[in-house]
Amino acid sequence: MKHWEPYLKKSKLPRASLISADFSACMAVVIPCYNEPNLEATLQSLCECASPACGTLVIVVINSRENCSADVARQNRESFSLVHAFSQAHGNEKIHFMPLLCEELPRKHAGVGLARKIGMDLAVDYFLRTENPTGILVSLDADCTVSPNFLVDISESFRGDEKLCCTIHNFYHRVEHGDPTIEDAVRQYEAYLRYFENALRYTGFPYYYHTIGSAFAVTADAYVRVGGMGRQQGGEDFYFLQKIFQMGKTKELDDVMVYPMARFSDRVPFGTGPALQKIIAQKDGLMKVYDFEAFQSLRQFFDMKDSFYGASQDRIIEMIRCLHPMLQEFLTENNFLLDIQDCNANAATLKSFQKRFFHHFNAFKIIKYLNFAHQNAFGLTSLITALDKYSEAIGS
Repeated sequence: MKHWEPYLKKSKLPRASLISADFSACMAVVIPCYNEPNLEATLQSLCECASPACGTLVIVVINSRENCSADVARQNRESFSLVHAFSQAHGNEKIHFMPLLCEELPRKHAGVGLARKIGMDLAVDYFLRTENPTGILVSLDADCTVSPNFLVDISESFRGDEKLCCTIHNFYHRVEHGDPTIEDAVRQYEAYLRYFENALRYTGFPYYYHTIGSAFAVTADAYVRVGGMGRQQGGEDFYFLQKIFQMGKTKELDDVMVYPMARFSDRVPFGTGPALQKIIAQKDGLMKVYDFEAFQSLRQFFDMKDSFYGASQDRIIEMIRCLHPMLQEFLTENNFLLDIQDCNANAATLKSFQKRFFHHFNAFKIIKYLNFAHQNAFGLTSLITALDKYSEAIGS
């Protein structure tokens, strides 16, 4: 835990003296909350979970930026009072709810990323003060309910495997007001998320897991080692988890369910809300996605990666000539040969070469390639067509 203290000093965020060390917890559930009128459903859902062997700390970071509207400020203060009252009524030796009101956050950084970071940094400090090097950080959102096994199964997964750095949780959106248009759109969006994950797995990419901010947990130590949560105003979960996946073992917990609310939202540039708006805006109401053929080209490239180990530049150039022309062009424009040269120069074994290879050709590079290929060759296709191609490729 030596490296935790320097990290916390560098973060320059509120310290966890706000959290009493008298309460013993092995997990901290961190919930960013902004202008959320339905927060109580989330708190009640956690309260109804089966309790793990040790305690659970629930940190609700109620946040707003400087010069926010009076309505937002009023709702946030009501949420603060709600969490405080809820903790008084339902907190016990197994679960403790802590509200944190963060107002007037700098406009440049205010948002879900900073709120998540504040809560997780507080939890790290709490685990440091209580001398718990195996503390777990659970990420959730203020519009979610969870399955009854949520806390127990996450806790037992980490306690049963000391090499585990991260767990990824399953999801199914609840539909606000039972709106049939939103229902159709969100089921398409969920199908796309699973299609994208399965397509990445098909290519051989090792870090294919979905990256949903309300559906993961990490060890506090892994969190510190990757430099903590970013302050992005959207997509913070994606950036953070891509670093975590490379740290060590990740496990998907299919039976651990999170139920976010499907609704329109302009709070972040990515995620469910903007996706729903985009789908519904389509004339045919059908989501357009990356063509599966682009993933097939990527699989061909990843399949030959081991042959690059120790190979000459001329031999590597010869090998990639069999790839799709669009992928060849992308590799050339993005200095692929220099990346392979770096891998070979800094890898003593094939295993270390493979890890370094995917450090260069990471999820960011994959998305960059997909966008490049679809702007210049493939073109987006319907989700139904993409799923048909995927099913055909895997023989199902």
